[in-house]
Amino acid sequence: MNRTAQPLDVAALRAALVGPWAQLDVVERTGSTNADLMAAAVAGAPDRTVLVAEHQEAGRGRLARSWVSPPGSGLTVSVLFRPAGVSPSRFSWLPLLAGLAVLETVRSFTSAPAGLKWPNDLLLGAEPRKVAGILAEVADPSRPAVVVGIGLNVDSAPPDQPAACSLADETGQGVDRAAVLVELLTRLAEREAAWREERGDPEVTRLRADYRAACASLGVPVRVELPGGASVSGIAEDVDGDGRLLLLDAGRHRRAVAAGDVVHLRPAE
Repeated sequence: MNRTAQPLDVAALRAALVGPWAQLDVVERTGSTNADLMAAAVAGAPDRTVLVAEHQEAGRGRLARSWVSPPGSGLTVSVLFRPAGVSPSRFSWLPLLAGLAVLETVRSFTSAPAGLKWPNDLLLGAEPRKVAGILAEVADPSRPAVVVGIGLNVDSAPPDQPAACSLADETGQGVDRAAVLVELLTRLAEREAAWREERGDPEVTRLRADYRAACASLGVPVRVELPGGASVSGIAEDVDGDGRLLLLDAGRHRRAVAAGDVVHLRPAE
């Protein structure tokens, strides 16, 4: 734990959050909150279970990248959703929905420019740097279950990520991690409940409209690094009804990209 960070008070967090969330646990150290919660899901953990780690040593990001969370520097949290009544074809909206909740949370603590980089990063600051990442994984194919992991740099950015920043970098002062976590999980619960109530429809819930308005990738020349090592480039035009990025290439051909890592080829306005 760094010198200024206070350990998270699990009793206070449960008092604030259990209700919208079924159960919440905080562990001092783990390899990956996503891996732990996926195993718990297979073992029968209930819908809306939350797992928070003070120190994550082997977290997973997209394209097999790591996400290490030093003690007390930020928030590492995974949540389990069992969205009964929602078609699995709409589960792709869960990481985008979570991104909006993270964005709304960050905006409640700083007025610095912030926007989402499709599909799973939050960029912060006048010179945008990564402050948060999101990873969603199907936990139990036999019973609809998705684990969404969120890493948010609060006090400082991990030392192995020179292109990252933290909330404290923008505010110029310490930020209460517990307050950030309560805000984040409250907004995430509200967003997911509204999405689930409408059976995952991104239009009725205005989820697609809200995401498009918040996405810093749209209108920007990008390169998308695809699973398997290939890449495609073009203008990121839109996000479709399935949450896919619509890319217009140099030959004016439009392509829908369902998964990949986006690199902005010029700074997002």
